[in-house]
Amino acid sequence: MGQKRSTFLFSALCFGMAFLYIPMLLLIIYSFNYSKIVPVWGGWSLRWYKVLFESEEVWSALTLSLKIAVMNATFATLLGTLAGLALVRFGRFKGRTLFSGMITAPLVMPEVITGLSLLLLFITMAELIGWPGERGITTITIAHITFSMAYVAVIIQSRLAGMAQDLEEAAMDLGSKPIRVLVDITLPLLAPGMVAGWLLAFTLSLDDLVIASFVTGPGANTLPILIYSRIRLGLRPDINALATIIIVVVTIGVIIAGYLMLRQQKQRERDMQMAAQEVVKLDA
Repeated sequence: MGQKRSTFLFSALCFGMAFLYIPMLLLIIYSFNYSKIVPVWGGWSLRWYKVLFESEEVWSALTLSLKIAVMNATFATLLGTLAGLALVRFGRFKGRTLFSGMITAPLVMPEVITGLSLLLLFITMAELIGWPGERGITTITIAHITFSMAYVAVIIQSRLAGMAQDLEEAAMDLGSKPIRVLVDITLPLLAPGMVAGWLLAFTLSLDDLVIASFVTGPGANTLPILIYSRIRLGLRPDINALATIIIVVVTIGVIIAGYLMLRQQKQRERDMQMAAQEVVKLDA
């Protein structure tokens, strides 16, 4: 019985991995296709990589998307971390239920509703106070922060809920001020969660199409908007080349991030052991 279950789980795992990664593998292969028609194989070639590097439109859209993704991930991580700390460490406070609901609302709200509501907000603000003068990188970034910080807050809440407060309490017993405990102990322990939240917010921003299409303006096309517009008119193989480059860069980034997080985890375990030994010595 156990052998059959192991075989079934392994088969399911292989099927799931194949379902996820075979399309990416095919995309990479077809990025070296000489033919101008995407599904027709015309032989191996670097033709579309050359076309890609000569396309100012694609690189302009990619640059804009990366700028927005970096700014969004940074601010979303900062605000999401503060929100997570408030919900887990501050206990019960007036308006906590409303605050928690407002933080998690973007997780279940349809993107069409979010995009439309933000568009109406920006139009109303422009009429009342004259800002924003035009919709573009600023409005897209604000819109992305609105829903990305909700994901970061959930990650930080999960991290804090599973994190013991022994070190924080020991530091406060030894006379450390709350802000010092936050900077020296809590935030380093939260670092893996914050990195994960930053990467998730970056990915969500880079991948967003629906919300960005509502709050963008003329001349501010992100990469997903550009790709979608090209699909409607006929997809060119240079997009396959761009997607291949993105896959390679993301893979390298994930490997490096995994290595750094593993090393930080080992360092934290050593620091916690040393701190626990010091506490035992002081108690003795």
